[in-house]
Amino acid sequence: MGRAVIKFSSEDCGICHKMSFYDQKVTEELGLEFIDVKMQDTTTYRKYRKILLTQYPDKSEMGWPTYIICDSPDTEFSILGEVKGGHPKGEFRSRLQAVLGAA
Repeated sequence: MGRAVIKFSSEDCGICHKMSFYDQKVTEELGLEFIDVKMQDTTTYRKYRKILLTQYPDKSEMGWPTYIICDSPDTEFSILGEVKGGHPKGEFRSRLQAVLGAA
């Protein structure tokens, strides 16, 4: 797996649900893989928890949702940046592009 956006969200988060209408589409349009990690899905969460805890050791500063952009999430990952919280579609795209541009 190459460069990916990992979305950490909760099933009972309204903003997370609202973002789900376009976040995967925007991510894939930018040529990135999209990984959806709901905190309630313990199997998927355990698989990607190490990435989340690298960025947020105590989870206190994370937003809902939190998108972590990284290379090789299934092996020796490297975090490029993040986008936190809910944003309109165009702004979400711009924020992802800003992270990619800085990488």
